[in-house]
Amino acid sequence: MRAFFSGPNSSESGTFSAVLAVALGLSLGCSGDKTPTVVITPPPTQWVQVWSDEFEGPAGTPVDASKWGYDTGDGCSAGICGWGNNEKENYSTDPATISLNGQGQLMIVAQRAPAGLTCYYGPCRYTSAKITTKAKMLANPGRVEARIKLSAGQGLWPAFWMLGHLCGNGAPWPACGEIDIMENKGSQPTSTSSAMHGSGYSGATPFAHTNTLTSGSYTDSFHTFAVEWDSVSIRFFVDDAPHYGVTSDAIAQYGPSILNQSFYVILNLAVGGNFDGDPQSDTIFPATMLVDYVRVFEKR
Repeated sequence: MRAFFSGPNSSESGTFSAVLAVALGLSLGCSGDKTPTVVITPPPTQWVQVWSDEFEGPAGTPVDASKWGYDTGDGCSAGICGWGNNEKENYSTDPATISLNGQGQLMIVAQRAPAGLTCYYGPCRYTSAKITTKAKMLANPGRVEARIKLSAGQGLWPAFWMLGHLCGNGAPWPACGEIDIMENKGSQPTSTSSAMHGSGYSGATPFAHTNTLTSGSYTDSFHTFAVEWDSVSIRFFVDDAPHYGVTSDAIAQYGPSILNQSFYVILNLAVGGNFDGDPQSDTIFPATMLVDYVRVFEKR
C-alpha cells in the first residue's frame, strides 16, 4: 500500500531475474555449454508462531483492541489528505464497515457513504476501514502471512502490508520502510502484486512484482499471502509458492536497505485514487474483504 505516492508496478529486469533466482534458490544458467548451472537451495527453516489473530467471535464483534488499532478519516488529520494517493474512502470504526462475521473471519466492507459526511474533496463518496498493529505488535524479521478473500470491482484497492517500526514515530516515509505483501487492483481479480519501498526505491519502485493466477480468481476463494525477510533477503509468497525475491545487495544499488528491522501490520480496503482509479460504477458496493487469519512467525 503505497503510503504517499503510487506509481505503476515495474517488471524486473534481467538483473532482477538473476537476483530472484538466487534469492529463491532457483536454478540459474547461462547460454552455452561451458557455463554450469548453479543451484542454491536455502537450508530448512523451522518457524515458530509468535502472534496471531484468528478472528473468532460472535457476528458484529469489533476487532480485538489488544491486537489492533484503527486509522480513521480521510487522511487529513495525519497531514496526508486522501492518504497520499487521492483515495476517496473515509475510514470508520462502524461495525457496518469492520467487524467479525461470526464464522471465524474479519469483514472489511467498502460501501457508499451516508449523507452528511465530509471529506477533503467534498461530500464523502465511500466508507471503509483500516486497522493496524502499530503500538500493539511489531513483527521481527521472520514470516508474516494472512489468508484473504477479495472482492472484484474497478476502483477497489485491498491491501495487506507493513510499515517500519519508526514510521509515524519521527522517521519519514519512505526512509522508515514499507513492505506490501499483497495489493490488488479491483479491476484485475486474477492478479495481486507485492512491493517494497525505501529511500531511493519508493513510489514507482523497481522492487515490485505482479503474480497472476493460472486459473480462478482472488475473489472466488481464500488465498494465503506471505512474506519472509531477514537482513540478507526478502521473499514473497502466494499460497506458499514463492513468486518474487530481492537481496540486500540488489537493494544497495538504489539506497539503504529497510530489511533489518521490525514492522507493524496493516489491513485495509481503500477505494479510488492512483492505484486503480476512482470507481466508474457504484454497483460494486458493498464490497467485502474477508480475512480468515493473520499469523506472525520467527525462526527458531
